[in-house]
Amino acid sequence: MITTENKENRVNITVFSEFTLADFKEFEEAVNYKVRFEGPVNLLFDLREMSGFTVDMALEEIRFARAHSSDFARIAILTDDQWITWSAWLSQIFVDAKVRVFEDADDAEAWLSGIESPVV
Repeated sequence: MITTENKENRVNITVFSEFTLADFKEFEEAVNYKVRFEGPVNLLFDLREMSGFTVDMALEEIRFARAHSSDFARIAILTDDQWITWSAWLSQIFVDAKVRVFEDADDAEAWLSGIESPVV
């Protein structure tokens, strides 16, 4: 299950439990709408409550990222899971966006707003 929140030039996604293909399709719809009317957007993915993901969702994520490689400015990922951190860095291959992983929501929000904080 996911929740989506639209802000100016940004989409916030929070994943609860398992991240499924249906959830990813909901994310795609929200992003496609924002990009169509606002151009490149920032993303905040809160994956702290995610328990896992389905294989079909992971394949769709790769397909979507390749098709929309220039549609994102910054992507902030909230997690404390090292596997998710590693896969986030790997996903940078498919997008032109700046991607950073955060453990603190305030730091992620500041970075998405253009306020640089030191990398720790």
